Amino acid sequence: MRIDILTIFPEMFDGPFSHSIIKRAQEKGLVELHLHDIRNYAQNKHRRVDDYAYGHGAGMVMMIQPIADLIDKLKAERTYDEIIFLTPDGMVYDQREANRLSTLGNIILLCGHYKGIDERLREHYITREISIGDYVLSGGELAAAVLADSIVRLIPGVLGDETSALSDSFQDGLLSPPVYTRPADYKGWKVPDILLSGHEAEINKWLMEKAEERTRQRRPDLLEED
Repeated sequence: MRIDILTIFPEMFDGPFSHSIIKRAQEKGLVELHLHDIRNYAQNKHRRVDDYAYGHGAGMVMMIQPIADLIDKLKAERTYDEIIFLTPDGMVYDQREANRLSTLGNIILLCGHYKGIDERLREHYITREISIGDYVLSGGELAAAVLADSIVRLIPGVLGDETSALSDSFQDGLLSPPVYTRPADYKGWKVPDILLSGHEAEINKWLMEKAEERTRQRRPDLLEED
């Protein structure tokens, strides 16, 4: 899989992409992550990528030319399954969408800034608009990092335990059940006996019951969707 990220702050990805699962996925050759500085495509000596909005309203808007030229260049080199704009007014991201995106070949993530991007980019280039929540960030970089992490960990071979991602919260519409590890007794706080019993069928039944219970208590909306 290849993910191209269009940004005016590529250095913001140094931390998230240089450690842990994403780093190992790149080293294994399971994913390619490419950062593109939008400023490099600005056709002015100051590398400016924003301008005042026509009409009225405060705030600057990201210009169409640098972004359009960059996307055109990338599309001339390969086919993209999705060109995604990270924006507060996009569809709210969830595990189902992460699963879908993880099956694609090539995607572009466009990080917005200021008051957004020229609407013509959304009309003629963007194929999907995604929000990671009902709040506003200073830019799309953090949202793009969230998407990349959630997608990459689902690619077969990325995680050491192939069943790990399948048991994550939301994969089956439920929150994950409580988990425990050694010691079995700490300060009198004991691991539930059923988890020490060795009876796999009973353990799985208990885990499902706890997952449903936790979901009912904390996210009843997930059960209502079904």
